[in-house]
Amino acid sequence: MNRIMGIDVGDRRIGIAVSDALKMTAQGLETIQVKEDDPKADKVRIESLIEAHDVDTLVVGWPKNMDGTVGERGKLCEAYADELKDRTGLSVVLQDERLTTRAAERTLIEADMSRKKRKKVVDQMAAQMILQNYLDQQSIY
Repeated sequence: MNRIMGIDVGDRRIGIAVSDALKMTAQGLETIQVKEDDPKADKVRIESLIEAHDVDTLVVGWPKNMDGTVGERGKLCEAYADELKDRTGLSVVLQDERLTTRAAERTLIEADMSRKKRKKVVDQMAAQMILQNYLDQQSIY
């Protein structure tokens, strides 16, 4: 069965999550470090994860402003999503991700995780939240 991958795109790190085979739950998978000296490395890694986890749909976090408009960061994520679609040929969905990174950070703080450990997992947790929100919306229909 195919899975769905959630992606939280950041300037320094990209969080990755993947659904279970039934497409009901999201699990954090890994955090990819963005390399300034190799701007394609993160996309190559994502492509290898797509193949390894039999992914057929990508859900990319789409940061909108609180009033629903799309700002500079949102446009960068749109361009990233377009590039992934061109590279992979997969269906790519933009998912509103307002405040998911902050929510992930709060959850980790409440779990009394150290700042150093939080930095390593906050992006994949945000990707997990983005993907879970998408999966929950799909189950309504």
